[in-house]
Amino acid sequence: MQNFHQHNKIFAGNLYPEQKCGKIRLTKSKPVLFFYFEKEIRIMILAIDIGNTTVALGGIRDGRVCFVARMDTVRTRTAAEYRVEMDKIFAHRRHPERPMRFEGAVLTSVVPQITGALAECARHYTGKKPVIVSPEIRTGLTMGVPDPHAVGKDRLVDAAYAAANFPLPVITVDLGTATTFNVIRENSVFCGGAIAPGLDMGLGALSERTAQLPRLDLQIPKRIIGRNTEECILSGTIVGMAAMLDGMVQRIEAELGSPATLILTGGAARFVEPLVLHPHIYDPNLLLKGLAFLCERNCAN
Repeated sequence: MQNFHQHNKIFAGNLYPEQKCGKIRLTKSKPVLFFYFEKEIRIMILAIDIGNTTVALGGIRDGRVCFVARMDTVRTRTAAEYRVEMDKIFAHRRHPERPMRFEGAVLTSVVPQITGALAECARHYTGKKPVIVSPEIRTGLTMGVPDPHAVGKDRLVDAAYAAANFPLPVITVDLGTATTFNVIRENSVFCGGAIAPGLDMGLGALSERTAQLPRLDLQIPKRIIGRNTEECILSGTIVGMAAMLDGMVQRIEAELGSPATLILTGGAARFVEPLVLHPHIYDPNLLLKGLAFLCERNCAN
């Protein structure tokens, strides 16, 4: 199961800055290659993705994801309390020879209760007002839906980055608390999508609404035909989601009248994408890259 249709997958994972190394120093005996890190300030964009379950923090430099960290989404937490948590995260990633500084910040949120608190945190670390994703900022998209403000801000980020970096038409599927589909036509027209329950939500509902089915953690099933209750639940949930993705993409392409580029992302995508039959690109950091892309399009300096 693990190697199921691996030829259909392109992996676009984390990219890290290349390490500096190498100069030759001559000695009496033989040349010696000395490895060193150049002392430099790592200037990054701080990307903040406020989701229903977690807040993702990303450091982006030259379009590359330098680090990713996550905090729990706590709707009652204040800006000061979030700053304490963020200070710990940043302190853990500091290097004495390569200090880290944020030149700007960009934020997307599906939890309005804490948007202000984390925007205040972003201003603290950058000294600037963050770019907050909305239909009013420059996304590069033409919104082909009746009410652009009703579209989730995380969906706008995925769609904007995909439209600018992949062949159109393109479909993005973000597997998080919910599973969201975005469809972008030629000329970067956002024409809508679909929303389904997320994997973890489905597993939780099974255990909460039945008397005998257990609560399971997400994992890739070993087989499709389950031989016990746990295997049956995982097969129905994980393989069922992969089959749903394949079926939805096929129907979307039929409605578009042309094949589309498929991009999978989101925290739960790693459990599903090995089982997806449709050719696809897997990029776990699509949204963070999209945030940096929108920051660059909308920052004055």
